[in-house]
Order: sequence, then structure tokens, then C-alpha cells
Amino acid sequence: MKIVFAGTPQFAVSSLKELHKAGFDIAAVLTQPDRPQGRKGILTPPPVKEAAMELNIPVIQPEKLKADYSVLADIGADLMVTCAYGQILTQEILDLFPKGVWNVHASLLPAYRGAAPIARAIIDGETETGVTIMKTDAGLDTGDMLLSAKTEISPLDTYDTLMGRLAFLGAKLIVEALQKIEAGNIELKKQGDGFVCKKVVRTQVDFSKSAEEVSRLIRGLASSPLAFGTVEGLTLNFYHAEAQEYSGDELFGTVLVSDAKGGFVVKCGEGAVRITEIQPAGGKVMSDKDFCNGRKVKVGQRFDQPVL
Repeated sequence: MKIVFAGTPQFAVSSLKELHKAGFDIAAVLTQPDRPQGRKGILTPPPVKEAAMELNIPVIQPEKLKADYSVLADIGADLMVTCAYGQILTQEILDLFPKGVWNVHASLLPAYRGAAPIARAIIDGETETGVTIMKTDAGLDTGDMLLSAKTEISPLDTYDTLMGRLAFLGAKLIVEALQKIEAGNIELKKQGDGFVCKKVVRTQVDFSKSAEEVSRLIRGLASSPLAFGTVEGLTLNFYHAEAQEYSGDELFGTVLVSDAKGGFVVKCGEGAVRITEIQPAGGKVMSDKDFCNGRKVKVGQRFDQPVL
């Protein structure tokens, strides 16, 4: 069974490597074009391309797949696996694969269809999520489901820690799924009603919200596209935060603690949040204690509110 693997970000790397390790014939890897990264705009390959090159698998990177899908037709593969590829697959593309197109999706479908299911699950305060293997149709993550697996979301999970667990689950599941497909031993389940989650964007923290909401936003957007705040003209990117109980009458957004012993704590609309990993604009990511040790954000100063 000849396979094309389509994926782009780090989440997809585990599935590619696990399929290769299991001995499947991966004829080509389809991924997004190299993009400029960082402040210097250095052209950088996506993680899946780097992994494919390490495995000596041919890579194709069309700018717009639906306008250039002949590159897939020429391969003559039986099946395609997709995992956060990042481009829409038209019916003409789906029809190229006699054994179907199978997607590794980072949610328990039908919940969290679409973009950013990992980040949204954290931001929304879900206590569990998972991975679903589904047969792709022309809708947005609406295809019939083959396999799924769950994992808990801990109060300290960030996008990166949760993504790592889901990537591991997805890699194991897609190998099992392809083994079932190859053996002709599959039983599909239709999805019920679900919802599509919106793409996440860089977001200024609204400290009028509860500490739990602020903590979840920060952890869900780390390490990209990030939550941030501005205090006394200084922009800070936030990478991790922990909600705390607090009942003082200071205005939300007020810095309550800022020292090398107690860390960096900000008043919220309800409770307070300790922001434990911080990156000053143009600087490196550091612990809140290191940040407080070297920079002067004082107790009593107040973060700007987002402009609505």
C-alpha cells in the first residue's frame, strides 16, 4: 500500500516517524512551503519537511495544492494520511486515493473541528481532549470516525505539553488505523453535531477576567502566537501562568508581587495570576523570578487594558 503523508507542524512529525518505523511505504511527504521566520526573516522549512529529509522521503511543497494537485496524481498512491497539513483538500484531490484520505485530528470529534483544537481546549477550560482518526470528506473535519483516544488536560498544561501527548497518541492511532485498513477490518462511525473552533491569534490579556481564564489563555497560546501585556510602556510576552486565590480590592491589572522571592503576580477580576514564564519584547524567555531580579516592574503598577 503506497502512501502520501501530508503534514506541516511539529504535531505531525510523530505520526510521520511512527508510520515510517512501522514499515509503511511512504512514497512522498506533502507539506507547506518554507516560510520566513524570526525577526531576520530567515527562510525556514516546516518541521515535517526536516523529518522527511532525515528519513530520505521525497518532499513536495506546492504553494496552492488545489491548483497543482497533479503532483499527487503522478505518484499513484493508494492512500493519503493528513495531519495538520494546512490546506483545503478538494473532492478532486480526495478522489485520487482509492483507499481514502485519513486525518489525524487533535480533538475528540465532533468537538473542536477546524483550526487550533489544542489551544482552544485549554482556553475553554476543558478537562480532557484527545485524538480522532477520521476518513476525510469534503466538509471541515466532518468525516466518519475510525479510532479515538483520550487524555486529561492538567491545570498546568500549555499548548506545547498537551500537543506533545496528543502527537504521541495520534502517531500510535494512525499506525493502528492503517493496519486495520490494510487488513480490510474497519468499522466507521458517523459524527454527531459539532462545532468549528476559530483560529487563535496573538492576544493582549484582559486582566478584568478571572485568574482561571487569564491562566488558560496564557497557557493555550504558548509558545505561539502568545498572550501579552503592556505595563508602563514595556511589552511582555507570557508563556506560563498559574491562577491563585486572592480577595484584595486593588484594581484588576495591578502588579501585586514583583520580586525574586515571590515571583510576578497580577490582580485579576477574580483572584490573581502568577505569570511564571515571561519574555520582555526583544529578550529571552525567563522565569518570573529571574525577570523580577533584573527588571523594574514595580508593585502597584498596572497593566494596560486591551482596546476593544
